[in-house]
Amino acid sequence: CKQLCKFLYSKGEVLMKPEKLISYACDAQDNSQSQYSNFPVGSALLSDDGKVILGCNVESAVYPNTLCAERVAIYSAISQGYTKFKAIAIVSKTGAKPCGSCRQTIYEYLGNVPIYVSDSTGSKISTYYIKDLLPYPFDL
Repeated sequence: CKQLCKFLYSKGEVLMKPEKLISYACDAQDNSQSQYSNFPVGSALLSDDGKVILGCNVESAVYPNTLCAERVAIYSAISQGYTKFKAIAIVSKTGAKPCGSCRQTIYEYLGNVPIYVSDSTGSKISTYYIKDLLPYPFDL
């Protein structure tokens, strides 16, 4: 786990350092449409083959229609045919962890990959796993 937290490996090759994935999430945060909450969030999802798929939160005046950055990245990846993932990075002003809906979606589609969370500066990165953030997921 210590090596995985430092570097992301695939078949013995380093795919990406967590800091780099966080920097992609910071780039995605710039595209946030958070005109109601003023809380921009960015996400970067690393596929098994090294592709980075970005997501940002997109808000609507009808709040239930709002989508979080994590789910935007995950659904975008799936719609492009990606189904295996190595890690996800999430950035916000405060370094907030994923909401409940995102935790369930991460559980279902990403499994127990590292979840890197940081504030918008990317200076302090925390690593979580879904089994810790969602100890009792909904399962059919």
